[in-house]
Amino acid sequence: MQDVRLLGAADVRRLAEALEVSPTKRLGQNFVHDANTVRRIVRLAEVVPGERVLEIGPGLGSLTLGLLEAGAEVVAVELDRRLAAALPDTVAAQASDAADRLTVVAGDALRVPIPGEPVRLVANLPYNVSVPVLLRLLADVPSLAAAVVMVQAEVGERLAAPPGSKVYGAPSVKAAWYGRCAIAGTVGRQVFWPVPNVDSVLVRFDRGAPRGDTALRDRVFRLVDAAFAQRRKTLRQALGAAVGGTAAAGALLAAAGIDPAERGERLDVDAFTALAKAAAGVAP
Repeated sequence: MQDVRLLGAADVRRLAEALEVSPTKRLGQNFVHDANTVRRIVRLAEVVPGERVLEIGPGLGSLTLGLLEAGAEVVAVELDRRLAAALPDTVAAQASDAADRLTVVAGDALRVPIPGEPVRLVANLPYNVSVPVLLRLLADVPSLAAAVVMVQAEVGERLAAPPGSKVYGAPSVKAAWYGRCAIAGTVGRQVFWPVPNVDSVLVRFDRGAPRGDTALRDRVFRLVDAAFAQRRKTLRQALGAAVGGTAAAGALLAAAGIDPAERGERLDVDAFTALAKAAAGVAP
């Protein structure tokens, strides 16, 4: 391990006070202040010294320091410009020998270009945008081979849900397009400041083999959105608006070998992909 001093609860509060930062629900800010939790996340992520790691929402720098302690080169994307500007100073104070391994990008993780082809994502994702941020990064940063992200428990369960589960939905299928998601552990509320009113989990992602090009992915995702927009309806009914009517939907489902009376929650990503391939010659 590198010579790095991780942040404790007193450090987090001191930094927040010095920066006049009041955590906001709008930005989904809950800062981790427990060193054991930070090291657990880094260990679960299997960070290798010298590899480039992407962190979204570093906040005051707790997890950033843990990643630097493990020897990673860190690209940290922070929306709050005060926090982005202060992070290099915090790293210089807590881990002076590691300061040159940090790159800070001030901007919105949903839009900002990601430099340096990071191979791993390790982050305490802002809870209010965790799914769109994760899906955007999986789509736009193909160098990402794996991830461990901390998210709201309800969100993590949806991402990792199998077909047929009550919480299986569009996020489950879209994440599965890129690879495999699984719950890697739970995180107690008391390790955050302020203490959130929701439970948190760690989600592990491992990228799989490519399923198709961008055009096929877009067709799959359109069908997924249609299927789960009216999840209580049969696929024949739910897909009608997306493919030109219920008759066309029935023909499409038959071509893909899927029962038109089935519901979207029963289909895995392979079935939706088969639908999308069939739709290439059916949809208007």
